[in-house]
Amino acid sequence: MPGLAAVTGGTGFLGRYVLSALADAGWRVRILARGRADHPQLAGLRFEAVCGDLSDRRALRELVDGADVVVHAAGLIKARTAAAFREVNVEGTGNLASAVKAHGAGMRLLMVSSIAAREPQLSAYAQSKRAGEEMLQERLGSRHDWVVVRPCAIYGPWDVETLGVFRAVSRRIALRPRVAHARLALIHAADAARAIACLCDRAGAGSVLELTDQRTAGYSWDEIISAAEAALQVRTLTLSVPPVALRTAAALNRASAWALRRTPMLTGGKARELLHADWGSRAERQPPAGLWRPSIGLQEGFRETVDWYRARHWLPARRPTWLDGPL
Repeated sequence: MPGLAAVTGGTGFLGRYVLSALADAGWRVRILARGRADHPQLAGLRFEAVCGDLSDRRALRELVDGADVVVHAAGLIKARTAAAFREVNVEGTGNLASAVKAHGAGMRLLMVSSIAAREPQLSAYAQSKRAGEEMLQERLGSRHDWVVVRPCAIYGPWDVETLGVFRAVSRRIALRPRVAHARLALIHAADAARAIACLCDRAGAGSVLELTDQRTAGYSWDEIISAAEAALQVRTLTLSVPPVALRTAAALNRASAWALRRTPMLTGGKARELLHADWGSRAERQPPAGLWRPSIGLQEGFRETVDWYRARHWLPARRPTWLDGPL
């Protein structure tokens, strides 16, 4: 019978899906929150909130006290400096692992990392996620029950990071990196969250697992653009962006962000990630098939996401065309 799940990052994009999946599985939930946990997606969910962040050791002790499992979903996906990534993704993970260790054996810790951790040389973000995994394993060792999951690219309703891709396609323009034989795995946030909930009390201790949809090997950029076109019911002009152009755009974006005191998403590191050819996975890297299987395919997931964006006016409504027949 599920008990108490303590969650960091529960107010983030994936974290909100995780809270819902844990509640559906029967877990009582306690979250770490820096402010009010009143996001619309959390309406109707029952949970206890501890005020604090990953640098607050007192709050972390309170968070994990009495928990049966700790889900560590907090982390930075963009930052102005490598030091900022390290402070949260590495040192923050270490602080949480220390809090778990202080409560003795028997408490399970599941860390949500990223498939980027597989290639730490590409970016400060990827390096921080790998270092966070290593910090977790170093602090907990073999005497504690831990699992690391590395989701691939995540999308779904409420996602603001990939919204720009759908907006570009809706304007009939699609950009893709010019990378030979590139593969990119994707997963709907609801499927990723369900996998995390399944792993909270079952097999996989001491393992590093990857999460993708049914196409574990991933998709080509053309297949992803085609799926977005189908969901939006448009045809686009697809432009292949040479590596030098992507790197230049990243440098200009970073300079502009620094001047405006903003945190850039497209950086040199992110450009190197986009230009990396293999972001696919393999079946043996996934959770056991008897434990969890993804249920949302790319076409279905993109269509649901686009419908959600349009219903909330994040994307413009579809314009009728002559293909629709008489009005």
